[in-house]
Amino acid sequence: MDLPTYADVERAAARLRGVAHRTPVVTSRTADERTGATLFFKCENLQRAGAFKFRGAYNAVAALAPEQRKRGVLSYSSGNHAQALALACSLMETRVTIVMPKDAPATKVEATRGYGGDIVFYDRYTEDREEIAKDLSARRGLSLIPPFDHRDVIAGQGTAAKEMIEEVGALDVLMTPLGGGGLLSGSTLAARRLAPDCRVVGVEPEAGDDARQSLRRGVIVTIAPPRSIADGAITTHVGTLPFAILRAHQTEVVTASDADLIGTLRFFAERMKLVVEPTGCLGLAAVLSGAVDVRGKRVGIVLSGGNVDVAALAKFLA
Repeated sequence: MDLPTYADVERAAARLRGVAHRTPVVTSRTADERTGATLFFKCENLQRAGAFKFRGAYNAVAALAPEQRKRGVLSYSSGNHAQALALACSLMETRVTIVMPKDAPATKVEATRGYGGDIVFYDRYTEDREEIAKDLSARRGLSLIPPFDHRDVIAGQGTAAKEMIEEVGALDVLMTPLGGGGLLSGSTLAARRLAPDCRVVGVEPEAGDDARQSLRRGVIVTIAPPRSIADGAITTHVGTLPFAILRAHQTEVVTASDADLIGTLRFFAERMKLVVEPTGCLGLAAVLSGAVDVRGKRVGIVLSGGNVDVAALAKFLA
């Protein structure tokens, strides 16, 4: 299996320099006091297109041959990868088609269209988005760039952790949200090179712990589409490439409940004045719930995105 390496993360960082935002790392005395740790938050909610996904999407499109970019690209996404890929393609004047679930947040659908994306809707509970995308890719001659199971996407996502460790120094623990595994596997590659003793932990929704099951069994487990407010992490299985990386580096996985996510979302809004989408709350939610003991540790937490519907945010905060 041709797995990406840290060298790919470095190449991605070079492609992204001057294009992606080098997002800030922020701290919170209140969060430190509540956890007994020193926490560093990498604010990918302030990234272009509102999420870390821009890193992997841009890197993957930039790595295509000119004739592939000319024909156009295709992907599937619940929202953040869709927006990121649409923006990346608009910057490189490439056509893009996205297969999105009918129940994707309205803000993510509107943003994807606003960046020039052509959307094909599907029902996430009765249809297979990967099969739909493969069929469209074959019929239209488009290059398929999936949201997580792609070496250039994984390498691009790893640049967020690379930046954070370079800025704040070695970490004892690094935590990221976990859906298909692109962010976690890319972060694992960066952490293993820059902070070899760092414990890397992925956090997925309690209702959809397919990656945790997969790592325990040693094979990729596919589950029914889970229902969670963490829409960016609603996947039925971890990607093949991410799974191989997570197994090779013994990356850990824990879960957080929707109730934990709502409490964490409110903490970010009330105490840190940050708008973070539920998926982006997974890392801190696991720390606050006690799923990961971080007392006395230096902990990096990636806030993966801030693309939350305003009406939904108001409901969560009520």
